Amino acid sequence: MNEPGPVEIPIDGTLDLHTFHPREVKELVPDYLQECRRRGILSVRIVHGKGTGQLRKKVHSVLKKLPYVSDFQPGELGSGSWGATLVTLISEEKD
Repeated sequence: MNEPGPVEIPIDGTLDLHTFHPREVKELVPDYLQECRRRGILSVRIVHGKGTGQLRKKVHSVLKKLPYVSDFQPGELGSGSWGATLVTLISEEKD
């Protein structure tokens, strides 16, 4: 049986986690944010959904550990509310 290859996701400042398994978040979020930084995208929206809040908690736990995350907060009305997290990154130039 053939294993599916890596999934190519667009790097546009919005990461929608609905198509990923929760166990992938720990690696996916840092990798995506690093690629955003490399491309100069410093404002990122992570869509995790409202649900039970477990995925949001996992995302926030990952964000708290990343030294290049300046700030994060729940999405504003119109940008996902508490079903999304808005992340501000520190540019690579300031590392």
